[in-house]
Amino acid sequence: MMLELQRLYRDGWTDGMIFIHGILLCRSIELGWANNERNVSCVPEGVYPVAIIQHPKFGECLRIDKVKGRSGILMHVANDARKELRGCIAPVFSSGGNGKGQHSKLALGYIIENLKRSGEKSHFIKIIKKS
Repeated sequence: MMLELQRLYRDGWTDGMIFIHGILLCRSIELGWANNERNVSCVPEGVYPVAIIQHPKFGECLRIDKVKGRSGILMHVANDARKELRGCIAPVFSSGGNGKGQHSKLALGYIIENLKRSGEKSHFIKIIKKS
């Protein structure tokens, strides 16, 4: 199954919308673009494999693989990009601006449930700039 993350780059953070088959599931928050620097930049635009994993710190979440020059990128629960993210993606149900959002745990659960119910073995995320 293919997730699509459409981004809006802001000054210091990145807002997004996450879709499956053209249907909006939730929004997202990330750090701003910083030349793909580890721990301080959002993920570069592209298509990446995604796996549902059990993480020791974040619990059930998504691991985003094959990002050039980076590793350990997750889609995990967070409601404040600047305080809680180090280059990862946080799904949220509402975005409050300034890199903050609400109901991240519910949003992540909703994405994972959709991926599991798809019956597909392989999952991907396509990250693009919103046109």
